[in-house]
Amino acid sequence: VQLQASGGGLVQAGGSLTVSCAASGITLGSYGVGWFRQGPRNERDFVGAINWDGYSTYYSDSVKDRFITSRDNAKDMVYLQMNSLKPEDTAVYYCAALSGVMADRRARDPREYTIWGHGTQVTVSS
Repeated sequence: VQLQASGGGLVQAGGSLTVSCAASGITLGSYGVGWFRQGPRNERDFVGAINWDGYSTYYSDSVKDRFITSRDNAKDMVYLQMNSLKPEDTAVYYCAALSGVMADRRARDPREYTIWGHGTQVTVSS
């Protein structure tokens, strides 16, 4: 059971990129999904999250109004659209499933997310 983020790459500052999250071994549509990133400081920081049915999203202050997370439960996929990218957005981006099927709580602490996978590198050049 794990998640896989994909779609990262190199983009110029001011550009846009969309990363995707897929799951194996679980039905992703039954879980809230959070996005985290790990940069040069090696800390896993909360970016944004979406609840299991897609009706609620929330973001960190650093990406609010620039990033949008969405989901397509028919395809069992979650997306993070990143706009107006800045060099400080450079990091490995991870998606993770919130503990509890159809849980409706907001969670910014990575310890509340129980299923992780490999991340995808996003590099923003100045």
